[in-house]
Amino acid sequence: MKNRIANLLARGVVALGNSASKLQSLQVRLTAGEVKDNMEHLEPYGFTASPLAGAEALAGFFGGDRSHGVVIVVSDRRHRLVGLKPGEVAIYTDEGDRIHMKRGRVIDIETMTLNVSALGSVNFDTPLISTTGRIESTGDQVAGGVSQINHPHSDVQRGDDQSGPPIGGDE
Repeated sequence: MKNRIANLLARGVVALGNSASKLQSLQVRLTAGEVKDNMEHLEPYGFTASPLAGAEALAGFFGGDRSHGVVIVVSDRRHRLVGLKPGEVAIYTDEGDRIHMKRGRVIDIETMTLNVSALGSVNFDTPLISTTGRIESTGDQVAGGVSQINHPHSDVQRGDDQSGPPIGGDE
């Protein structure tokens, strides 16, 4: 009985992963040199991740039977975000991408390229949208109900990106 209880949980290190099936499986090196292949990795509904080799795992074995276990949780201290305030939540990768839900109801998203694909529309209900760079569009722009395609200006010419600031305005 004592051995069965001692064999219920084990720490380990992820060696390999297979995320191609409906329930991800991992190869885990457990303490004392024990290697378990094809351990099912139980993940919370709506969340999935393919852990890197070297990530830490906690495995559970029903009734202490080591023949069939499941990975309950995987963590990777090498890439974990540190310094979060109590109540904050973050999603992160080893490449530095992150979504950080901060105190004060602020969400920071950090990545190289953020793609949004919406079949119907993307709606912003906010008093201000600001950007530090250009805005480009391949379609029509409508401002104040006026379409830029249906409201052309014949006397407007494309400016020279190297021309500098306008001359003669309020300075």
